Amino acid sequence: MSYDIHLYSSIVREKHRESKREDFFENSANLSEFTPEQKEALKDRLLSYGYYIESEGDGQIAFGFTNDEGVSALLTSNGLYFSATGEGVFEISMTASEFTDSGELAKYDPQNGGWEEI
Repeated sequence: MSYDIHLYSSIVREKHRESKREDFFENSANLSEFTPEQKEALKDRLLSYGYYIESEGDGQIAFGFTNDEGVSALLTSNGLYFSATGEGVFEISMTASEFTDSGELAKYDPQNGGWEEI
């Protein structure tokens, strides 16, 4: 069974809190796009954390993780989606939390009921 964690712009967190709609994430209009600079910075940071590019195309980049085959990430124009099994769950949780250090991004954990508080 996989475990998923999502990173969005902090703007998405605020929109989600205001909407209180259960289908919020199903409407792509609710998800603010990353700037090209943010997307490039996320890509570079993932690479520096030991992730590697598996495939690239259609505006998204799929990553694997050097230290654990059960860890993956998908960077799109409006989200960074981590997935893991087994021991990799700790890795993606810690990495996602570290990526929120600037305040530009917010961590959403669907299995634990929502947003990580800062």
